[in-house]
Amino acid sequence: MPTKQPYLPRILFLEPYYGGSHRAFMQGVRKHLAGEFTALTLPARKWKMRMQLAAPWMAEKTVELLRGGRSFDVILCSSLLDAATFRTLLHRAGFDPPLGLYFHENQFAYPSRDDDRLSHQFTALNFTSALAADRIAFNSGFNRDTFLDGVARYLRKAADMDLTHLVEALRKKSTILSPGLDYHLIDGMAPRAAAGAPVIVWNHRWEHDKDPETFFQTLFELDNEGMEFHLIVLGQSFARSPAVFSAARERLADRILYFGYARKRQEYVYWLSRGNIAVSTARHEFFGLAMLEAVRAGCRPVVPDGLSYRELFPEQYRYRAGGLQEALRSAFRTSAPLDPAAIGFLTDRYAWDRLADRYHRWFSLLAGRR
Repeated sequence: MPTKQPYLPRILFLEPYYGGSHRAFMQGVRKHLAGEFTALTLPARKWKMRMQLAAPWMAEKTVELLRGGRSFDVILCSSLLDAATFRTLLHRAGFDPPLGLYFHENQFAYPSRDDDRLSHQFTALNFTSALAADRIAFNSGFNRDTFLDGVARYLRKAADMDLTHLVEALRKKSTILSPGLDYHLIDGMAPRAAAGAPVIVWNHRWEHDKDPETFFQTLFELDNEGMEFHLIVLGQSFARSPAVFSAARERLADRILYFGYARKRQEYVYWLSRGNIAVSTARHEFFGLAMLEAVRAGCRPVVPDGLSYRELFPEQYRYRAGGLQEALRSAFRTSAPLDPAAIGFLTDRYAWDRLADRYHRWFSLLAGRR
């Protein structure tokens, strides 16, 4: 009697912004979950244009695949796709596969610049995308809750239309699916010997929403006081990165061990493993992948008391507004790398092998929509 083969879902990924955490998520799913995966992607640039125009392009490409004989149990897109327009165009072409929507971030909680007068366009697109999707997944409870709260505020503006029941409808088809992390390369790196001055790690995007001004200003003050520390600055920089990075490179030159973007994963992991304190000053954080990677490498986390960090780290690792300097002083006094038990407690539950079954169940529910 032939052995019954396991069910392998056929999944089509749609990612209009294939870079950073979006790219890492898609690569992780394809590597660690069983299934047949196809992807339609666009480079990670001009995110506003992607939200406005990627849907018709991806709808055309998807229809070409379907008319060419391909079939999919599930289509999964990120929240940077206008899912309502995409689904409408697919339906007009005669196709209606189950559609899942994954929120890496949401525009209701994303801090906008003062001159961004059109930001309401993108919150509206997130809302209608969520309405159009069969199921919704968020990378954290903070992400889900700020999205639903934002939708509730948005709907209250329609004084002559009662749509508030839609908040609960969205909640019912939502779930929390943390993005998985692959720790193999980090776990294989030899830990740094615990000796000498503390080594502070910054491993975030070089943008204003990560508040590098507060981070470096705090280091400038500690430097003026003669506090001993070294510094590793990682993360992706951009053409218009905040000016404080150039100022810090010059002012803290004698404390810097590395300052720049590590293009190879192995190089990035090497520098993480040289540190023993990892800092975030983020004004927004929907998950916290960079901090978890640093912790896995042995760094003690020092993070704001809010955002998604309350889900990741106990109170002893969080500081309140204005409290970074004192938090760093405390971390300096206990700057030895975290012990293996603490590292495992903080990071194990986010490994892909711990999360894979939850993803399989979610995809199965999504595929069984009909």
